[in-house]
Amino acid sequence: MKPGPRPLQAVFFDIGETLINEGEIYGRWADWLGVPRHTFLTKLGAVLATGGTHMDVFEYFRPGFDLRAEERGRREAGVPNRFGPDDLYPDARACLSGLRDQGLFVGIAGNQPVEAAEQIAALGLDADVVGISDVWGVQKPAREFFERCAQLADVLPDRVLYVGDRIDNDVRPALAFGMRAAFLRRGPWGHIQEDAEALRHCLFVLDDLAGLPELVAAHNAP
Repeated sequence: MKPGPRPLQAVFFDIGETLINEGEIYGRWADWLGVPRHTFLTKLGAVLATGGTHMDVFEYFRPGFDLRAEERGRREAGVPNRFGPDDLYPDARACLSGLRDQGLFVGIAGNQPVEAAEQIAALGLDADVVGISDVWGVQKPAREFFERCAQLADVLPDRVLYVGDRIDNDVRPALAFGMRAAFLRRGPWGHIQEDAEALRHCLFVLDDLAGLPELVAAHNAP
């Protein structure tokens, strides 16, 4: 008899566009750069569709863009680059709590600046650990990032589900490390990036986080 699927023991979540809605964050960047918000977001989508990054968009609107200098300028002007409770997706809190209620290890880990650790902590989310790339000194899609997640949960990689909105930074590297992956179709990357083969190997493909606890419970059911 073929053995059933190995139960999940830990679930890790990306941050931007998985737990945190970055729409207003990018809108505030557009305001800072003096660009209409719809123009900025349209350019962002076009750049992502051709394989670029958000940094390319900043460079387009402000040649020679220096992120650290711009963030310092924003802090001094009283409009720091940060997220707060209003930026949390409405399905995030209940999803994390629903998974913790099942006895699972729940982690939050994403590519974020050092300051994001304090901002996540202030949200009071139901998670066992928060991993921030600039604190760890390693960023996705590096294998070491996903290795760190598994080590923190103290479980084998194939017992870990990594949930994210990007195929390049979340799905492919998580699968390559031996983890399970859930692709979340929201945010710019979630709707622009396509890879049928990678998605075929995902444990779940989601439109939101509301139903994830139930899906995980069904997967883990004897």
